[in-house]
Amino acid sequence: MKAWIDLFSTDYGLMSVAVILFILGMCVYFFRVFMGLMDETGKSTKE
Repeated sequence: MKAWIDLFSTDYGLMSVAVILFILGMCVYFFRVFMGLMDETGKSTKE
């Protein structure tokens, strides 16, 4: 329980949460970009 309190009430805890959310957002963004590029490449090679 102390870990959760430290995570959301201290400056270094909040920065850790921000970094974790940023990394997860980057994962989603890169996944969408790479999947789009793979679809685009697949369509151009079939023609």
